Amino acid sequence: MAPLRFSANLSWLFPELPGLPARLRAAGSSGFEAVEVAWPYAEPPEALARAAREAGLRLVLINTPPGDQEKGEMGLGAVPGRQAAFREGLEQAVRYAKALGCPRIHLMAGRVPQGADRIAVKAEMEIVFLENLRHAAGVLAEADLVGLLEPINTRITDPQYFLDTPQQAAAILQKVGRPNLQLQMDIFHWQIMDGNLTGNIQEFLPIVGHVQVAQVPGRGEPSSPGELNFPYLFQLLEDEGYKGFVGCEYQPRGEGWPWGRELWRDWTGAVFSLWAEMPRPPSPYRRHSRGLELATFILG
Repeated sequence: MAPLRFSANLSWLFPELPGLPARLRAAGSSGFEAVEVAWPYAEPPEALARAAREAGLRLVLINTPPGDQEKGEMGLGAVPGRQAAFREGLEQAVRYAKALGCPRIHLMAGRVPQGADRIAVKAEMEIVFLENLRHAAGVLAEADLVGLLEPINTRITDPQYFLDTPQQAAAILQKVGRPNLQLQMDIFHWQIMDGNLTGNIQEFLPIVGHVQVAQVPGRGEPSSPGELNFPYLFQLLEDEGYKGFVGCEYQPRGEGWPWGRELWRDWTGAVFSLWAEMPRPPSPYRRHSRGLELATFILG
């Protein structure tokens, strides 16, 4: 039973820093050895790859481009009439993934078109999504990459998003039937849409390729007040044999990486400080291939 491995989501953490190179340096100096980022496309891939190497980091996840955000787009995979744009964005994502050594790409489904009724267009959007996913699976296989589908909750975060439950995503994956397409489990979204996290994790974990975490409902770090029992959930992921990364995709309460500047109460009730006052590599919070070994104390 391997301890969990954590990755810093640079689209959310270190918001006080203006660009990805600076956030890469901050993640590296905070003890991470893995990061993820939604859209790295504002920076040349070679420059990002160099900055990641210099920071001692590896990229583990990026997203396909969102489309035209000024027109309200948030992914194109299931959007009728945008198949060509989705495939162009996929090619761009593959180029970046190869340059960055990133093994996974989140294939964003996108939103129900403005003014359309979700129920009325569901069948058409699923047909488009299946077609695009079959194409994507072939492209990704040639580059030895994995594509991920992430349900995003429609109750709070994005009411128009097409893919919003793990059940819907798993059914689509089954219809596509390609082994290099997997499920992305964001516990924040799953809790809001369906709850039943124990049952859903146990049912769907065999097809999960990446996990992300944030507290509910405020989307803060796992230690912030909320309805999720992260000691239990982290232990459950370990017990079920999850071996991928756990992405820290949340809104930090302060600047940057809050666990580095404030007291963290471990799951047994002891209080200790991470990184703020300790030399690096501190023991027992040692740097290693899994990023921060929080599991040593958090999970026992």
